[in-house]
Amino acid sequence: MSMDAGGTSPCISLPSDDELSPEIRQTLDALPPLNVFRIMGRAPASFQPFIDFAFSILLKSEFDARKREIAVLRVAHVTRARYEWVQHVVVARGVGLTQPEIDAIAVDGPVVELDEEGCLLCRVADEISRDVRLSDVALAAIVERYGERQAMELILCCAYFNMLSRVLESARVPLEQTPVLENSS
Repeated sequence: MSMDAGGTSPCISLPSDDELSPEIRQTLDALPPLNVFRIMGRAPASFQPFIDFAFSILLKSEFDARKREIAVLRVAHVTRARYEWVQHVVVARGVGLTQPEIDAIAVDGPVVELDEEGCLLCRVADEISRDVRLSDVALAAIVERYGERQAMELILCCAYFNMLSRVLESARVPLEQTPVLENSS
């Protein structure tokens, strides 16, 4: 176990290339150099399934990317996952969210400053993050609005980013010293 950059708190250190298998290094070389990917090298059996699951949500889902990012940011806010929040603010801007919308997502209590759909997406993220189980009202609303496939993709998205926030926060994964996503935009 290591200590964080300030030397005050324990953390799980990011593995060096020498600590990783050739397969994991090869995969990391093909990805943006984000600590969220590298830390998963500490769990080699879960590394590739983690990457595949992330890509299924971020790149292969039918669910609209802008709507997805509203839900992701809300999960990050509710779970107090700073790494997730910082990275996904960049992604959210890239898919068209405005700063006032991002600010509206980052409130304590229910989100009420977005349009009806944005508030619904935040409600879903809140309920999955805080209550685990969606209320009947929220589930019925997303099935009616998006159909069963995209409703399920939204639920999986919120569940995935809840899992990820817990990994990032529990392992104390640091933000990159130089913003990676902003440089690649």
